[in-house]
Amino acid sequence: MKKAICFLLSAGTVLAGCSKEDIFSSSNNGSTSSSTPSSDTDTYEEEEDDISKTTFDRTITIVWDGSGASVSGDAKGVVTVNGADVTVDNTKTTEKVKYELSGSSTSGSLKIYSNNKQALVLSDLSLTNPSGAAINNQGKKRCFIVLSGTSSLADGSSAAYAATGEEDLKAVFFSEGQLIFSGSGSLTVTANNAQGKAGITSDDYVRIMDSPSIKITAGSGAGHGLRGKDAVAIDGGSLDVSVSANMKKGIASDSLVVLNGGVTTVKATGGTAYDSEDAEYKASAGVKADQVFKMNGGSLTVTNSGQGGKGITGDAVAYFNGGTVKVTVTGSNYGSSSSGGGGRFGQGNSSSDNSKSAKAIKFDGDIHFNGSTVSASASSHEAIESKGAMSITDGVVYAQSSDDAINSAKDMTITGGSVCAYSTGNDGIDANGNMYIKGGLVYAIGASSPEVAFDANTEGGYKLYLTGGTIIAIGGLENGSSLSQNCYSASSWSKNTWYSITVGSTTHAFKTPSNGGSGLVVSGASQPTVQSGVTASGGDDVWNGMGVLDCSVSGGQTVSLSAYSGGQGGPGGGGFGPGGRH
Repeated sequence: MKKAICFLLSAGTVLAGCSKEDIFSSSNNGSTSSSTPSSDTDTYEEEEDDISKTTFDRTITIVWDGSGASVSGDAKGVVTVNGADVTVDNTKTTEKVKYELSGSSTSGSLKIYSNNKQALVLSDLSLTNPSGAAINNQGKKRCFIVLSGTSSLADGSSAAYAATGEEDLKAVFFSEGQLIFSGSGSLTVTANNAQGKAGITSDDYVRIMDSPSIKITAGSGAGHGLRGKDAVAIDGGSLDVSVSANMKKGIASDSLVVLNGGVTTVKATGGTAYDSEDAEYKASAGVKADQVFKMNGGSLTVTNSGQGGKGITGDAVAYFNGGTVKVTVTGSNYGSSSSGGGGRFGQGNSSSDNSKSAKAIKFDGDIHFNGSTVSASASSHEAIESKGAMSITDGVVYAQSSDDAINSAKDMTITGGSVCAYSTGNDGIDANGNMYIKGGLVYAIGASSPEVAFDANTEGGYKLYLTGGTIIAIGGLENGSSLSQNCYSASSWSKNTWYSITVGSTTHAFKTPSNGGSGLVVSGASQPTVQSGVTASGGDDVWNGMGVLDCSVSGGQTVSLSAYSGGQGGPGGGGFGPGGRH
């Protein structure tokens, strides 16, 4: 089995020299059932991805000039030129060659055959191949891509991508081996074809290091934006990806997608269509990782307006360990049963084979929030959904949707962090197993009865277990909850009003929604003090403007609290007058 380079865990580290089986058998890194977050230990430095660690035997310069190209430094005669189409055959030498590429052509290409490591230095290169790939690397060793100046690669709208023998032709910039981007220049890649070919693809892995700026645009007939079969790892730089075809993904991997740094923006506008090859309906996505998704650092912004489209999705497990994530999904659901999903005791899925729901963050395995700042919104379905278990131990999580804001098919455990789940049409937080709240600050907003703020699947014999933390619930708690910590009902609550909750010496502010279920219920390690109509100062703004953590407040009136009697909360309505956040 070919070795897979496995990027994991901490920023700037990778796990090398291991098979996929090795990775998924330890530390729960690939488990789809464990509810325990992975360990950040046992990592290895992958120095070979650092171009400074490689000594090159020769530098060959290739300059395109319209309909032709000139070559210098080729003492071994590995380069041939046919018009503006350049072919490198370095299979008969052991030299590691650096190719310096510059100039421009609207009818040119570069194809490389090599058994050795190599580097491509793109220095103000503009290369368009109307017939297919602008750069086609058939070598299976590391290919370093160093960006200098401003470069661009493109294909043509009628590009046929005619294959030669068994060669793969999958992208405007295609490589059989690893693609490792570095440097401080920029690269724009445009996929204009109607053949479903991507912008950048490696049949091994793609890694972005240092501070390059990469922009990828894939048209309505093209394919994915950036795809690494074994992994996509982003350590730095700037990556901007736009895809517009049905079913296609902005960033995709059959295995791992890991962000350790940099600024990444993904926009998807394509919807759902039938894939005749796989005989199933598929939706578009901003980011899709078939095995493991890890957000360790940097920033990731994803938007998807396609019907049935997803923001960030995967077939297995996800870890949000650090960095900032913002996902906005505005598309409608797709399929004959697309309006289904959610429900008090459902798992948010329709049974229809052609139904695809538009969700912001959705994984078939477990989801672990361990330190990222996450904002997820979906206008037609769940904002955050796990088909396995879910844990929140640290970080900030905001979810807003017309369905369940946060949903897990199995147990959900919250031990830390600050969470806001706001549903305008269903439960705020819904676990189809047990829900354990042991710590943290959790603000949940459910829609009107029978929906609630915190919902566990009582029909399945499960419960909400509250043993710690600070909670704010608009819409009340699920009947039959096990409340080891005292809860209190407010006499009333007002819409669009700033409130404060003080537990011990800590004060947080929260804004009530424009609509929501009846009853305001609060709980803390000691009896909270709640005020209405306050103005907050200092602290940290969170939850898309709906909360301020660890702040001071002024003004307002004290809200009368009484012991919570269970059920779905007390009466709503009433009011104290609005406050404001300075």
